Amino acid sequence: MTRDAARLRARGSTSSGGFLRLVTHTDPVALVGITLSITLSIALDLSNAASGVESLLAGLMGITISLLVDSLARAERRFHLRTLLEGPPWLAQTTTELAGAIRDATEQHAGTRVAVEAQRRYEQFRLEAEQLAYGRIVRRGDEDEDLAGATRTCLHRLDGLTNVMPRVSGELSWWRSEIGRRYWEANVEALQRGVQVTRVFVYANLTEELSALVEKQRAAGARVGLLPLGVVSPQLHVNLTLWDLSSCWEARMTAHGEIGENQFSVNRTDVARLTRVFDLCASAATFQD
Repeated sequence: MTRDAARLRARGSTSSGGFLRLVTHTDPVALVGITLSITLSIALDLSNAASGVESLLAGLMGITISLLVDSLARAERRFHLRTLLEGPPWLAQTTTELAGAIRDATEQHAGTRVAVEAQRRYEQFRLEAEQLAYGRIVRRGDEDEDLAGATRTCLHRLDGLTNVMPRVSGELSWWRSEIGRRYWEANVEALQRGVQVTRVFVYANLTEELSALVEKQRAAGARVGLLPLGVVSPQLHVNLTLWDLSSCWEARMTAHGEIGENQFSVNRTDVARLTRVFDLCASAATFQD
């Protein structure tokens, strides 16, 4: 291949890439409109329904209208994007940086695991952002920052529901874990601030260990109730915490009875649902008043 032929091929390749990029970033309505306009112009000319000049003018008019519609659509999208970015100062900067990083990862490393992972992480981020928009924070089961953090900032009332079911590792393993200890320490601090703490234990067997835990929490000032398994519907067997009737926490359990995921929420629907669950269990529980 001669040098001139190589140059022509490279130029053709560049032009082809530029055309494909233009088509990709052009609104579909504009592409359809331009195509129909050119087709109409050719049809008018070939059928002698209009003179050559009239056919050309008809085609140009259609193309102009299509480009105008495309321009309006682009302006609307830019306005919508600016509206979305009106908020905290960091939002506009980080959004453009995020979009640029994802684009670079998918374009520069196309066809590799990097591009696939970039798309997966972006999709995961989108799903998490949607949950945040609904007022929810979803975390792994071993993360307790919402559970302990909300307890430390609770002002008046804390309601909790704990389901104690037989497990291979013991019925009260969670309360003995590092997360459980930190949570109870936050409970004690809340009680010392004057927060009213009410907790219901739903149990299958009233073991000595459970009785000792109940007495320990009662001695600290918490109002603790006991609810035998089978008194309420299985649908109410939920591990939850409510703070000031304005926020809530719910544990999502695995098949082995372990917390696989936990959700903190200020969504009114979530708070109302868990408040109803707690009230039903508390009304059926036995308290030592």
